[in-house]
Amino acid sequence: MTYHPKSDFMATMIERGFLADCTDYQGLDEALSKGVVPGYIGFDATAKSLHVGSLIQIMMLRWLQKTGGKPITLMGGGTTKVGDPSFRAEERPLLTNAQIDANIDGIKRVFAAYIDYGDGPTGAIMVNNAEWLDALGYLEFLRDIGRHFSVNRMLSFESVKSRLDREQSLSFLEFNYMILQAYDFLELHRRYGCMLQMGGSDQWGNIVNGIDLTRRVLEDEVYGLTSPLLTTSDGRKMGKSQGGAVWLNGDMLSAYEFWQFWRNTTDADVGRFLKLYTELPVEECERMGALSGSEINEAKIVLANEVTGLLHGHDAAQAAAATARDVFEKGGVGDDLPTLELTRAELSDGISAAQLILRAGLAKSGKEAKRLIAENGARIDDIPLTDPGQILHADALTTPIRLSAGKKRHALVKLAD
Repeated sequence: MTYHPKSDFMATMIERGFLADCTDYQGLDEALSKGVVPGYIGFDATAKSLHVGSLIQIMMLRWLQKTGGKPITLMGGGTTKVGDPSFRAEERPLLTNAQIDANIDGIKRVFAAYIDYGDGPTGAIMVNNAEWLDALGYLEFLRDIGRHFSVNRMLSFESVKSRLDREQSLSFLEFNYMILQAYDFLELHRRYGCMLQMGGSDQWGNIVNGIDLTRRVLEDEVYGLTSPLLTTSDGRKMGKSQGGAVWLNGDMLSAYEFWQFWRNTTDADVGRFLKLYTELPVEECERMGALSGSEINEAKIVLANEVTGLLHGHDAAQAAAATARDVFEKGGVGDDLPTLELTRAELSDGISAAQLILRAGLAKSGKEAKRLIAENGARIDDIPLTDPGQILHADALTTPIRLSAGKKRHALVKLAD
């Protein structure tokens, strides 16, 4: 990157590693330098929480606000009914309106931790694209909007092309998604003066479509900016762990488990993740990322504390760190571990070790729990479990026990009061 930006936002995007591509570096930079630029990212409501894979986009909105811009969080109440086909092998399952609304309610809770909503010039706003998409008349939409799109060009976008090249079905429903997303940009520009759409680099084609549509319909100049699609240094998709998706909502993943995910970052990713997911100075991020041996572990704790503090609050981050010290350094139980409470009635006939592991969320199936035990990966209070059929009764839980799967995943099991 040889371009030297004038605006704080573009400088931040470049030096912290957020920027993959931009439709017009200089034009966007000039706009940012002159005044408040409203910018949006869309989030489809396919689950009740976003996961870590969305955190890079949330941080981009946060930095936009911190550098004088106006974030718009667009909830995809309308587009979720269609499903984004970008780089997917198959069509998304269709959700009901009630499911979509429930998912939006869950997702909304995360954003307030990162950006400030309000009426001021840089106060963030949250919008649902169902407001305009649900009311569209099909014939009017085809006539007024559809005529601006070239099917030849749409077929050339990588997200569509890769699906067709693999001879995988792409429904007409999904093919319309990029037109609807383009229309979102047009509507946000009309209603709120939105000048910027951001997203992952897989959204490049959709973003360009929105820019072209806004130019054709309103003759206005708007901009697009994408972030890299992140994988960890060992090739895993960001947002996934051994235990499944790393959710951002505390009721779907505890603050301790979230903290532990970041503490387990691969050495090679520490510097990059500090720059992307914390607000520590870039020089400090690079210094810590260059550490090795036991010192890099201290940097991982800083990373876990900072990222968890932003999402769950610094008290929760400190509690998670204290639990980790208790579990790993002192051999204690750890008060903040994910906890399974069992009643005496549930334990009247006892519970097998495999079922206990499954109920505690340390395995996704009974088969996986049995394999974990067979491979000597499961322990109760650091004593290896060897028999998946071993039965535990209520008297084994007079004090809480720590159940472990491998070296890094733990849960408490105790009797309900």
